Amino acid sequence: MLLPIKKILCPTDFSEASDVSIKAADELALHFGAELILVHVVSPMPAVRPTGTIPVPTKNNYFDEMQKVAAESLKDLIEKHVCRSISTRPLVAIGRAGEEITRLAKEEDVDVIVLSTHGETGLTRMIFGSVAEKVVRLSSCPVLTLHPPEETGGSENSS
Repeated sequence: MLLPIKKILCPTDFSEASDVSIKAADELALHFGAELILVHVVSPMPAVRPTGTIPVPTKNNYFDEMQKVAAESLKDLIEKHVCRSISTRPLVAIGRAGEEITRLAKEEDVDVIVLSTHGETGLTRMIFGSVAEKVVRLSSCPVLTLHPPEETGGSENSS
C-alpha cells in the first residue's frame, strides 16, 4: 500500500535531471509530513594498474575523498532545494547505484523511491544500463520515476 508516506528515498547523481526528482520528493514530503532521505551512490573505482611515476590514489583515499565531496554536495542540495520544515537526511553509499538504492530503501524501510530518468538510449544504455530501470525491477517498495523536461519535450522552468 502506498499511503501513508512516512519516509521517502530520493537518489541523486547531482545532474539537472536529478533536480526534477528532488523537487517532486520535496513536495511529497511536505504534503505528507514525511522524512526525506537524499542519497548519492559513489561508483566503485575500476582496478587501475599504476604506470611510471604518476601517483595513483589508494582505494581508501579515493573513496574517502569521493564520500566527502558527495556529502558536501548533498548538504548543498538540501539547502538549495528542500523546504526547511522537512526532516531531511543525506546518505552516501558506495557500490552499484541500482543495487545500493534498493538496498538502502529496504534497510531504511522507505515507503517510496522518487528518481529521475536520464533517457539514455542505444549504445549508451546498453553499455551503462539504466539505474531507474534496475531500481524499478529490484525495489520492494513503490518507485516514482520522473522524466526531465527535455525528455518529455516540456519547457518547465526548474526555478
